[in-house]
Amino acid sequence: MSFRLVIADDHPLFRGALREAVARQFPAAELFEAGGFDDLQALLEREADIDLVLLDLAMPGVRGFSGLMYLRAQYPGVPVVVVSAHEEAATIRHCMDFGASGFIPKTSAADTMRGALAAVLEGRTWTPPDVDLDAGVDKETKALAGRLATLTPQQVRVLMMLSEGLLNKQIAYELGVSEATVKAHVSAILQKLGVESRTQAVIAAAKIEGGQWAPAAG
Repeated sequence: MSFRLVIADDHPLFRGALREAVARQFPAAELFEAGGFDDLQALLEREADIDLVLLDLAMPGVRGFSGLMYLRAQYPGVPVVVVSAHEEAATIRHCMDFGASGFIPKTSAADTMRGALAAVLEGRTWTPPDVDLDAGVDKETKALAGRLATLTPQQVRVLMMLSEGLLNKQIAYELGVSEATVKAHVSAILQKLGVESRTQAVIAAAKIEGGQWAPAAG
């Protein structure tokens, strides 16, 4: 079968290895590559009918789960499989909570990767069978992840910039919108996360991100 897949990873060698694994499983597949999140966004805007995005969590332009959250909100019809070196059960669980169709550890053998991709392209989900995703589940953290998943694509970007310590006027400049629009986004983020300040919003997100969204110094 012919599929259109995107490999989004900032390491050329790993993109090449993943491309080879995909090509062996699906010789007729059309493959695209992106080395940064901006490149990935541009590609998804340019190319129609993408069947699957293989996404590395850690790549230029995103922090923690923000790339996955943005993709699922902005392109809900495009399945995303996370391919990451972060293989902790909590990380995998959060990826699935945020709408990933699967999670493939970067340490997986090529045969495992191919089987996982086949499962997802058949409409199923796939996670490592030897990882217990129910282990150590914290109800409060799971509820917070659910609230984060309700953010719109623009709200995800605003929260990411808040975590970098940017002011409203700086965020407005980066996004090409008015300060009033940024203030509206911030208010919506606070309401959705059930917090009262920008710092509390970033700290709340950091509980999910393992510190990757920690407030910038100063």
